[in-house]
Amino acid sequence: MNPFTQWRGIAAPMPKANVDTDAIIAVQHVYTLKKSGLGAYLFHRWRFAPDGSEIADFVLNRAPFRTASILVARSNFGCGSSREHAVWALADFGIRCIVAPSFASIFHENCIRNGILPVRLDEEIVDRLLNMLERNECKEVAVDLRASRITLPDGSMNAFALDEAQREILLQGLDSITAAERHKSDITAFQQRDRQVRPWIWRSNS
Repeated sequence: MNPFTQWRGIAAPMPKANVDTDAIIAVQHVYTLKKSGLGAYLFHRWRFAPDGSEIADFVLNRAPFRTASILVARSNFGCGSSREHAVWALADFGIRCIVAPSFASIFHENCIRNGILPVRLDEEIVDRLLNMLERNECKEVAVDLRASRITLPDGSMNAFALDEAQREILLQGLDSITAAERHKSDITAFQQRDRQVRPWIWRSNS
């Protein structure tokens, strides 16, 4: 997984609350365990008409947002099912960061596991950012995970918080196995203690 330290890119406004994983990628497109190729189906029902033509006013079909790498939405983004394909589709499209007042918890965890930074900001700041993106000429947002800071198009800087373990996973580009192996000594110590407390759950040769 590519480390996430700093990122600057076009941010696309999606002023919707409760965007669920079925809207992000519909169930009929969840047919593979490969992470590549799913970007074509991202927001498919919103991006494309039944005949396959683009819906012109959908944000990701509009310039310059069709090259967006940051998505800005309202609260509870990624609710609904736990399908990880939703995050894979966002990543395959090129999204590296999502900004919203809140996220569904499983979706938030899936973002961390797949190298996408979910940034929680106060609703008032998100509203201001959405207005900038729709009205102002500059559409770029800069994110610095090392400093836990996001810079809006007007130059204003806002701090954000992320669990330290999750922050480290993104900064180091760790997958879940590698992240767990960093705590191997703690795991071994727990196993040794647990053998003493609950010997009946351990096989004699394990």
